[in-house]
Amino acid sequence: MKAFLAACAMALPLAAAAPAAAELPPPPVAKKVPKAMTKFGDRRVDPYFWLRGKEKPEVIAHLQAENAYAEAATAHLAPFREKLYKEMLSRIKETDESVPYRRHGWWYYAREVEGLQYPIYCRRKGTMEAPEEVMLDVNALAEGRAYTGVDFWEVSPDGNLLAYAADFSGYREYTVFVKDLRTGELLPDRLERVDDMTWAGDSATLFYVRQNAAKRPDRLYRHKLGARRDALVWHEPDELFSLSVGATRSDEWIVATSASKDTTEVRVIPAATPGAAPRTVARRRKGHEYSVDHHGADFWIRTNDRGKNFRLVRAPVADPAPARWKQVLAHRKGVTLEAVDLFKGFWVAEEREDGIVRLRVTDFATAARHDIGMPEAVYSTGAGINAEWDADRFRFVYESYVTPRSVYDYDPASRERTLLKRQPVLGPFDPLDYDSAMLFATAKDGTKVPVSLVWKRSLREGGPQPLLLYGYGAYGIPMDPHFSSARLSLLDRGMVFAVAHVRGGGDRGRPWYDDGKLARKMNTFTDFIAAAEFLVARRWTASDRLVIEGGSAGGLLVGAVANLRPDLFRAVASQVPFVDVLTTMLDATLPLTTGEYIEWGNPNVEREYRWIRRYSPYDNLARKAYPAMLVEASLNDSQVPYWEAAKYVARLRELKTDANPVLLKTVMEAGHGGASGRYDALRETAFTYAWILDQVGLAR
Repeated sequence: MKAFLAACAMALPLAAAAPAAAELPPPPVAKKVPKAMTKFGDRRVDPYFWLRGKEKPEVIAHLQAENAYAEAATAHLAPFREKLYKEMLSRIKETDESVPYRRHGWWYYAREVEGLQYPIYCRRKGTMEAPEEVMLDVNALAEGRAYTGVDFWEVSPDGNLLAYAADFSGYREYTVFVKDLRTGELLPDRLERVDDMTWAGDSATLFYVRQNAAKRPDRLYRHKLGARRDALVWHEPDELFSLSVGATRSDEWIVATSASKDTTEVRVIPAATPGAAPRTVARRRKGHEYSVDHHGADFWIRTNDRGKNFRLVRAPVADPAPARWKQVLAHRKGVTLEAVDLFKGFWVAEEREDGIVRLRVTDFATAARHDIGMPEAVYSTGAGINAEWDADRFRFVYESYVTPRSVYDYDPASRERTLLKRQPVLGPFDPLDYDSAMLFATAKDGTKVPVSLVWKRSLREGGPQPLLLYGYGAYGIPMDPHFSSARLSLLDRGMVFAVAHVRGGGDRGRPWYDDGKLARKMNTFTDFIAAAEFLVARRWTASDRLVIEGGSAGGLLVGAVANLRPDLFRAVASQVPFVDVLTTMLDATLPLTTGEYIEWGNPNVEREYRWIRRYSPYDNLARKAYPAMLVEASLNDSQVPYWEAAKYVARLRELKTDANPVLLKTVMEAGHGGASGRYDALRETAFTYAWILDQVGLAR
């Protein structure tokens, strides 16, 4: 019977019945306006540069024509999309609330209500049995708007005022409003283009970081409520650096940080005296990264001064200069110290070894140390919301490919954990129906590249089957296993989901990141190809059943590998893709460009220009056959402008020699993260998943 089922699976059509080409209108053809682009003797002609003009009616008309074509080309999937949407929605508990956390005598939480797109932020005084106070209903704020994002907010230490940052376009340009929680009235204070903020101890002063015209957070201000002018605390003129601000858990210090991709400088201000001049903990030194927290008479400093994987030191508050640093945890070759959480009675180190995160707890009084045990071999974990300095519990979050996101409180004294909430998955979901594994592919240079997989046990017959391979590989960001109830719609149809943990990410510590950036960026792409070849060789999948996906820098990844090995993949799903790397990095007026020189290279330097020129997806498109592609963008994206996707699709259609479809879908009212409402976001996922499943014959 198993052999018969496997044979039937192998015989599945590679795509569901799509409309015949004659039934579709031809794809939009972007006009060509040749623009010569030369650098270091490399003469390029960019005929689609004009698509950068967002304000031009012809650009909007072109994007709308592309959307209409994408809708027509996927019209046969409309019933299936709706089926997927309802299926994914049916697994979600639509009326739900988050686990409450305590701060300054209040319990804070968020509620979601069936039918409403956005969260409602609430609190209760003293106990969870007290009357509910609604601080902010984002649904009310969003009335009449196509996009609303409230991505960060803070309550003043005295509990009376709420400062919240709202973005109404998706461009991540935030205005901060201040609400009096006693009266419900908004104060007249408005702070524009805010990137980060925190309250001082007097509950009347806000420190905030403001973006410049290029969206670089370069100025830290001190705002006294009601004041007409704000004091400039720190201006960062270096275009490679960005500012951020926060407060220590002890509530005693304001910590301002200027950071590039490889260098840090921190200044501290007593929270009780916000007008005090900031003090520098350690002056910036190229390649030195550090972060600062506080406990008692000392600052605690995570630093890479003696190795890439960081060590932990402490220094007296009175004089925290590097000469006074005393080691707490030494640098270890195979262990990356990713974060440290300090509490009054204990502290927790978040460490990564062999790609696995562990949480190590140390008691301040006894110096006794132990790890929090985890139940699975392939998982993700980290600190949850821990707002109280004198807490006797540590809150952490745990999930895996088969275990929904779970919030625990951990007692360091008894070593007991309490499950507070596990993400509800409605319907017939049983984690035991699914399995996961971590395998290792061998890269070109012999490096072992981790590949994690999850699948439905009953549908795994041992032969090649449809597989979705995801990748990112940038900024040192790890792709740790996480649970997705929407992903069950892929697994339950027989698709395997896999992640290639390629270099450039942080999956195996800082050295893994450094080995996939700048001059070594090609490792990211060849690692991904090695992972795909490994999965084909091990008969997890076959080239005609293999779909790849990536977003943002992951869109760069899948664009580059589609140029390098187009024969290896059936289809490519690319979201907000960074595919026009060379042209973007040559334009210092664009948001984020100059700060990215340390990630990709500065193309105004010939050697670094050559690095980027070698892999930039747009610049390496060629006259050959390519996989089917779905490219998704957002009109108001401040991180990867919509025109990168639009130019890429136009040029790809011009050059490719095959008949595989190439679709461009642009969300006209959103930014880098897509739709802001949860139902709208789920419909976007249904669109993408329907297309992916259709490519491998599973659209049913």
